[in-house]
Amino acid sequence: MTYEQFTASLVTDTPPNGLSNYLQSLWFDAKNDWHRSHEIAQDIHDKNGSWIHAYLHRKEGDLSNAGYWYRKAGKPMPAYSLNKELEEMVTALLQGDK
Repeated sequence: MTYEQFTASLVTDTPPNGLSNYLQSLWFDAKNDWHRSHEIAQDIHDKNGSWIHAYLHRKEGDLSNAGYWYRKAGKPMPAYSLNKELEEMVTALLQGDK
């Protein structure tokens, strides 16, 4: 799957079959369902899960909490847009699923 296919799938009501938990979380976020995305991210206990969790709290506006999660992910808090970070995460995680 490509980033373009991922975004094209947002017209459906459910995520495509076979998406990892990481990508399911980001799919729900891209569908403007922050709470469902956060529920999934909370159950992922690795650096990628922390990265998603950080992004979600940055999006929420809770920068202190986001900073905590970025540190757990080993990443700096980006100075660029949330949309760019979402694309960066989806692309990285899609490449990791190969």
